[in-house]
Amino acid sequence: MTFAIGIIGAGVMGADHARIFAEEVPGIVLQAICDADQGRARKVADDTGARNVVGDPPALIDDSAVDAVVIAAPDQFHAPLTLACIAAGKPVLCEKPLSQQTKECLAVLEAEEKRGKRLVQIGFMRRFDPSYAEIKAMLDRGDLGRALMFHCFHRNVAPAYDFRAEMAICNSAPHEFDVARWMLDSDYKSISVFRPPNGGETAPVFMVLETLGGHLVNIEVNISATYGYDVRGELVGEKGTAFLRAPVHADVNLGLKQINAYPADWRPRFVDAYRQQNRAWVKSVLTGKPNPGASAWDGYCATAVAEAGVEALKTGKTVPVQQIAKPKFYS
Repeated sequence: MTFAIGIIGAGVMGADHARIFAEEVPGIVLQAICDADQGRARKVADDTGARNVVGDPPALIDDSAVDAVVIAAPDQFHAPLTLACIAAGKPVLCEKPLSQQTKECLAVLEAEEKRGKRLVQIGFMRRFDPSYAEIKAMLDRGDLGRALMFHCFHRNVAPAYDFRAEMAICNSAPHEFDVARWMLDSDYKSISVFRPPNGGETAPVFMVLETLGGHLVNIEVNISATYGYDVRGELVGEKGTAFLRAPVHADVNLGLKQINAYPADWRPRFVDAYRQQNRAWVKSVLTGKPNPGASAWDGYCATAVAEAGVEALKTGKTVPVQQIAKPKFYS
């Protein structure tokens, strides 16, 4: 039995998803690649053996030969395309964020619940990263005692040309918002946001969050760290701590120094997480059994804290995180 996937978006993420499905997920057929740039879509299709190239997302979603859809289009199209997939009854793996607006997330929740079937998974792939998963397992076993705090930092080489400070909160930090919430098994109560006053528009953003379970989470997002892509963390428990470290492929001893190499972006760091996420998604769709992946509800929760964080950045105040009660459909 083959399982046919259509991918919307042929940029960096769409191309990576296509390669993973083509090379590392058995039983998959890439039925179609969709992008407004037909030349870019054709290149991805040629590189991965996809059968068709289309320029119209609705045509891909409605194609009876497509069993499931991956959305890797720009952020503003995520919620509308997810709604179209739900309407068509197609399982969908949507890159984060589900939306940068909670009202759009709520529309997705309503549509999925009305459909009566869980069709949406959000691409918070860190849940599948071996280092995060190991710390989560230690915490769940009680090895570290009760969780108290989670320290996180997320550093990029350089900002995008159109970077604005709030993008550190609504575009970069949602990965931390989700994985910390998943790790601690608690929603957020409030968020405060700080920036060095002399750092300019690309200065690091530092967030302090309190969960409803009484944990503290702090997150540094430094979009212009220059030295490399670097994501780390430390879970502090009553009995001990666990460090999340970036995998290092080699330590180089040269010129009286030991040098650790860093990747230029997130893809080498999380290559295994993406692989495991995509395999788990396909298995869930085929078997109907759940996996640790993020649901549409989880996507909504990440957007809710991001919205509060943007307000905290603008006002300088601690802002409560406002969420609706969790629907039974997602329990």
